[in-house]
Amino acid sequence: MSHDGVGPRAVMRSVAFLTAGVLAVPALAGCSEKDPAGKPTAGQEIAPAERGRIADGGTLRWAVDALPETLNAFQADADATTSKVAGAVLPSMYRLDANGRPQRNPDYLESAKIVDREPRQVVLYKLNQQAVWSDGREIGAADFAAQWRALSGKDTAYWTARNAGYDRIEKIERGANDLEVRVTFSKPYADWQSLFSPLYPKDVMGTPDAFNDGARRKLKVTAGPFALDTVDKDSGEVRLKRNPRWWGRPAKLSELVLRAVPRDKRTAALAEGRIDLAEIDSTEAHRITLAARDKGKGNGAPLAHGPGAALTPGKSLRSWAIAHGSDEEAADEEILARKKRGKAVAKYADEQSSLRGFEVRKSLEPAFTQLALNGQEGPLADERVRRAVARALDRDELARVVLRPLGLPAEPVGSHLALSGQQAYADNSGALGGQDTKEAQALLADAGWVSGGPVKEEQKEKKAAGAGASKQPAGSEASESSGTPADSDAAEGSDSDEGSGSSEDSGSSGSSSSSDDSDSSDSSTTSGSSDSSSSSDSSSSSDSSDSSGDDGTYIVGEDGKPGDNKPGENRAPSLLVPAPLAELQRVALLDQAYVLGVHGQAEKAKKAKKQKAGKKQRIGKKQQAETEKQRKKDGPGTSGKVEKNLAHEGRSQFQHGGAPGAYAPKGTAAPGRAAAGPLAKNGKPLTLRFVLPSGPGSQSLRAVGERIARMLERIGIRTEISKVADESYFKDHIASGQYDLALYSWPASAFPATDARPIYSKPVPASDGSLNVEQNYTRVGTDQVDQLFDQAIAELDPGESRSLVRKADARIWAAAGSIPLYQRPQLTAARTNLANAGAFGFQTPLYEDMGFLKKGAKPQASSAP
Repeated sequence: MSHDGVGPRAVMRSVAFLTAGVLAVPALAGCSEKDPAGKPTAGQEIAPAERGRIADGGTLRWAVDALPETLNAFQADADATTSKVAGAVLPSMYRLDANGRPQRNPDYLESAKIVDREPRQVVLYKLNQQAVWSDGREIGAADFAAQWRALSGKDTAYWTARNAGYDRIEKIERGANDLEVRVTFSKPYADWQSLFSPLYPKDVMGTPDAFNDGARRKLKVTAGPFALDTVDKDSGEVRLKRNPRWWGRPAKLSELVLRAVPRDKRTAALAEGRIDLAEIDSTEAHRITLAARDKGKGNGAPLAHGPGAALTPGKSLRSWAIAHGSDEEAADEEILARKKRGKAVAKYADEQSSLRGFEVRKSLEPAFTQLALNGQEGPLADERVRRAVARALDRDELARVVLRPLGLPAEPVGSHLALSGQQAYADNSGALGGQDTKEAQALLADAGWVSGGPVKEEQKEKKAAGAGASKQPAGSEASESSGTPADSDAAEGSDSDEGSGSSEDSGSSGSSSSSDDSDSSDSSTTSGSSDSSSSSDSSSSSDSSDSSGDDGTYIVGEDGKPGDNKPGENRAPSLLVPAPLAELQRVALLDQAYVLGVHGQAEKAKKAKKQKAGKKQRIGKKQQAETEKQRKKDGPGTSGKVEKNLAHEGRSQFQHGGAPGAYAPKGTAAPGRAAAGPLAKNGKPLTLRFVLPSGPGSQSLRAVGERIARMLERIGIRTEISKVADESYFKDHIASGQYDLALYSWPASAFPATDARPIYSKPVPASDGSLNVEQNYTRVGTDQVDQLFDQAIAELDPGESRSLVRKADARIWAAAGSIPLYQRPQLTAARTNLANAGAFGFQTPLYEDMGFLKKGAKPQASSAP
């Protein structure tokens, strides 16, 4: 996540992170005395230190994902590194504080305020008289005017990403003197503080050629604490140096180097001393934490973790015996393996020793992960189904899965448009409602999805989740086939508690295994029927091993175990309907319970026969006679198979407790082991395509996805999980709409009325017949939400504008197109003597204050969570 201050929003909103009738809207807390925005869920952790404790000079090497394709932050291919460079070398009129709220930047701006509202809104900027470009020219109205003309959208020769806000400006002119800039708007604009951050010199913005090409690889003129020195593609570095014309507090560092290091190479780069600061994942954070704990043990002490940790004394002795045994071939192989293991252990130990000079600084990113629900077509086009999905989720549990193992506050996000601490934040999730299994089931029943309905046979080859997604083989994990309950062997198989496959989430209950392309072969997975209130604190969000079938397609809810019916099986449906329909189905459910009771007794009889053959033979003959007698007595209504005394025993077995996820009105209990049949409508089962990334940095996202799949299984929704390559995840699936469910993240903005509108506005048909979704990849929107955004952006009273934004958020919740889950964790590895840098949280980094502590100096108390 980039920390680029207030802007540019083109970067913030053009890329989603690698993260889907209106209900009653609750009274907004904005009317109460208590500020609904609250405080940030987690504070920043940057090892703050006064400038007097920081040494002058030094080079900070900061890891970034890649070199920037452009240094122009307003172009479509700008990225997080572009924003870092812009933040260090260019002016910003406003920057964000620790609460994510915009604050005037005194290095450039003495004051800025609305001086006229009628007939036009006029904002008067008074610039810092010392503010100059690196070529000595004063920053003034000419720079403001050039940027407005370039970004207004009126001249299509400029290749701009967005023109939000600039398109509402009517004119820009010089004020009473060169230090004043008057900006007149053609339409009221509440988010005027978002403009001119960053501000480029007129040399870059003055002509289309200069804008399009002049600032892609170089910035000749800058005006920040640092200036651009070089961009070296060969070494993968952007080198910044102190700006000699900087008028503010001088930069403590002599150089700031942004070095491209892939995420999976950063541990090695830290250990080798090639970088000093890097965002890392939870696995790397754990290694650095272990290195710090081992610091007092001395370099010669053996490590209790790493590649040699699993080698017990017994295994070590066996290895030695094989290496020195008479089998020369086995001995040679073992000797080679021992050498490789020894090198790996030595390398790991050396890296751990080097990592002791680092520490993990953690906070929460100004971004949240959401579950996106594609409402364009299929079952999720029905708002009731989307709301049912939302009501099935335990968002508290999902936040705990990701955040609690990292020692971060595990609180679900309550808004689409802001995060806790930001001015526009208020928890509006009550507009949709919390986790409620019964309500979710009732919504599905109301939408016509009923349990145990007829299901048409599906085609063998099914499109997984859009272009580039395909079902991959399960490797060594075999899929099991099951028959119908009428077959005693099938019944035996369906009662087995054994399953194949492994779960990526080591702390989760249940496992997923690859599905086969064969219709007769179903995935094996655990029922996932544990309550959402069960402890998940120890759940690991990392995936220690990705099996060969990880990138394949997984079906949740298709194992042959009790509680998980397969399509086409003649098994008892769960009671997933409101009171009137439940009463109508009661007799049929009890009859099916009797049948299952017979199968249960048959299993007991089979086992008893093996143990006591003689006694079982006599009992078998007696039961056979009684069965024949009962068949003649009961007639065809029982198909000649149901034994009356066993039926009564079966009835006694299936008392209160019911099938997982089912409920019955007026105390009617569903059969205790009757599996939930597939929810179906018009002969089609309710199955949703769930697309997840398969890359090594997405373990926690996949763990959350599988947790969600089990939650949906409890209400009868089956999910088909397709794991796709990271590089195609967003472009080929999310943006193109080839998914039903997906997880991805959006950054939070200090100006949601401007930045969030393209994400949640109602899609409209384009002239070519396609659907113009802008950035609303869920394809869910309403006219009311659009109207509230329009009103908020034109309301110049800050309090009223925030109230309108909160109302828009409540209606976005009610539409259930996307469900915010949790704020993303921010983990940063930093040298222990590096001050004023690390996990910044909301705040814009103060590049001039970063540096290395003087010898013997210590940082101040941190505001870490």
